[in-house]
Amino acid sequence: MHTTPLTEALVHGAVEFEPTDAGLRVHRLPTWARAQAADPQLAMVEAQPAGARVVVSTTARRVELRALATRFAYRGAPARPDGVFDVVVDGALVAQGTLDDATLVTLDPRTGGAETTPGQVRGVVADNLPEGDKRVEIWLPHQETIELVELLSDAPVRPVDPAGRRWVHHGSSISQGSNAAHPTGTWAAIAAMAGGVDLLNLGFGGSAMVDPFVARTMRDLPADLISLSLGINVVNADAMRRRAFRPAVHGFLDTIREGHPTTPLLVVSPILCPIHESTPGPGAFDVEALGRGELKFIATGDPDEVNAGRLTLRVIRKELARIVEERSADDPNLHYLDGRELYGKADEAQLPLPDNLHPTTAAHRRIGERFARRAFGPGGPFAVSHA
Repeated sequence: MHTTPLTEALVHGAVEFEPTDAGLRVHRLPTWARAQAADPQLAMVEAQPAGARVVVSTTARRVELRALATRFAYRGAPARPDGVFDVVVDGALVAQGTLDDATLVTLDPRTGGAETTPGQVRGVVADNLPEGDKRVEIWLPHQETIELVELLSDAPVRPVDPAGRRWVHHGSSISQGSNAAHPTGTWAAIAAMAGGVDLLNLGFGGSAMVDPFVARTMRDLPADLISLSLGINVVNADAMRRRAFRPAVHGFLDTIREGHPTTPLLVVSPILCPIHESTPGPGAFDVEALGRGELKFIATGDPDEVNAGRLTLRVIRKELARIVEERSADDPNLHYLDGRELYGKADEAQLPLPDNLHPTTAAHRRIGERFARRAFGPGGPFAVSHA
């Protein structure tokens, strides 16, 4: 049996790695950016390695990834399923597994408090892998913090270079993958695999706030393709008014263009979300639903205040379309996609948002496949002919 320490050379789809007592914690924002936010919500979600995966070349028939997971639960709500590790061999999903122990952080949505129960390092095993040399990718859970320890295998493993053009995407919990059942079932992973690109997912649950430090991070990262899904968190946090949102988006785009002046850049407006289409934020937990053991969200703003500058998703879409139209005269590589083309009214009737905010696994697949056709397909902004 071969033991290989898990180092950053073996991990794709991450920005930074933090040594811990257990191993190596994966981060999707650099230290300086996390310090500028100083926000517990962002600290939680950026350390959940959505889109990150251990990638090796090997002849091994059996591999075991050992790691320490940290899971999050809401007091009074049903427990989330344990995070899933997807094992992909030469592009095909061949195995899945979970860690049978983890540190558990229980959050109280009423008080904002948290209670932590420590867990232990455990392993996820994939055996009976195909014979011969192959590319093995172990996609990490998208909604658990993971500290990587080591990889055990019955043959040596080697690091491999990323495959395809690098796609850097920023968005909200929907981009991170909330409510998808497994990491390659998130819409961004589905789109990336369909497009044959190397994904860096900067989707941060509750934290796509048009933050300058995210724009600077994206500016300084290597990228062949860039996309932004903006708006839902700004609305459900009631973080801005229209007067602030418009220049903030311009500034975000200006910063990215400092490092990537001609890179194809796609701005995606929010998918349909009925509770916030015409009702401003802030969003909140539905207390009555929590009392029934269900996790749901509601919008608490006043629709009559939209004319005074309060933001809704309808307002956000108009502003984003207007910004892209104005800038595209001087920036032909800037594009816009209405999120309702990915998930709209007919989709909501067929595949409703179970918590009023996040898509189901089936809806994630639909969104990812549609994004792949519109972005990577013929004539799309990310088509090879446009690269």
